[in-house]
Amino acid sequence: MLQDCVTSRTMVLGALIVALAIAGCKRATVAVPRADPNACGDPIGSIDSWQVATPESVGLSKAALCPMVKWLAESTLDNVHAVLVVRHGKLVFEQYFTGDDEHLGSKAGIVTFGPTVRHDERSVSKSVVSLVMGIAIDRGWIKSIDAPVLSFFPEYADLSTPEKSRITIRDLLTMSSGLEWHEEDVPYTSPDNSEIVMDRSSDPLRAALAPDLAAQPGKIWNYNSGSTELLGAILKKATGKAVDQLAATLLFAPLGITDFSWYKQPNGSPHAAGGLRLRPRDLAKIGQLILQRGSWNGTQVVSSAWIDAASAPHIMGEFLFFYGYQFWLGRSLVDGHEVKWTAAVGLGGQRLYVIPELDMVVALNSGMYTSDRQGRVALQVLDRYVMPAVEHSG
Repeated sequence: MLQDCVTSRTMVLGALIVALAIAGCKRATVAVPRADPNACGDPIGSIDSWQVATPESVGLSKAALCPMVKWLAESTLDNVHAVLVVRHGKLVFEQYFTGDDEHLGSKAGIVTFGPTVRHDERSVSKSVVSLVMGIAIDRGWIKSIDAPVLSFFPEYADLSTPEKSRITIRDLLTMSSGLEWHEEDVPYTSPDNSEIVMDRSSDPLRAALAPDLAAQPGKIWNYNSGSTELLGAILKKATGKAVDQLAATLLFAPLGITDFSWYKQPNGSPHAAGGLRLRPRDLAKIGQLILQRGSWNGTQVVSSAWIDAASAPHIMGEFLFFYGYQFWLGRSLVDGHEVKWTAAVGLGGQRLYVIPELDMVVALNSGMYTSDRQGRVALQVLDRYVMPAVEHSG
């Protein structure tokens, strides 16, 4: 969403003031350095299934990457916590930082991050829900993404109208349900924000389905976390299992991801739209799965057809980004050459970039939840340091 790329227009000034104030406090109170500014992302030994290697062995210039560490280690504004780079299937750059963090809005204080420390992924969770939906489609548990959404919710028949009955799973996946929803144009600090209304409701699914239609389904993109909550509920209706259980067994287990958590809604259901917490290395595994078109160690975890569809541009989002099935699609210019990427994006600077042309995955975790710099910093990491480090001979 826009807040996940650059914060809401209504929050920018306030967020900048808060960021500056926090930065000032950090200068006075933080005794530990964020990271050694002379470090250069040497991967930690093989503590999981990742094969580690040097940047040079996969055609990356280590000298081009080192200044990024110095910048982020010395910055008092850019609260990045982890940057990982994978190329040709090998983890070649892994740098962690110390900084302030939150656990879904609750202050966590100063945290020293490392390969075994979980991080909020916020709306990256939406992309994971898309992958689980793909598995459900692959296995025939859900017959079609063109199925009407309300057909899964007879208990909300009182909310049905002829117009709403045309909303499909596809429309939820592409954030184009047409339901009136105010998530980007109202600050998350406001009780009038549609996601906040839903999250605080004893019946979040009713809150997601209740709004009137503001546009014809499938025509206009509007960021809507309620759509992802509905996708999670549809998965449970179709399979009998909650989305966190499905993700654990069908997606995470094949990748060797065992250390994760998923925040719950007040009604006990997993917060499908933004509740996932992962280790940065495991976030990178999900990116590598996407890069490999759903295949992992010879097993087709998600069909290549779903990966292709999920990462295709189905509708125009904002700021020239296209949107797929709960994924963002963008491009960068490297030496005048356009390089396309698919991204999972979460509030605060959580980013997972998949770059097929370069056979590369870049994973970032950050604590810039109220900063207007969160999107800019993530793209600076990608565009100024990581992609220019690719040597043509690689």
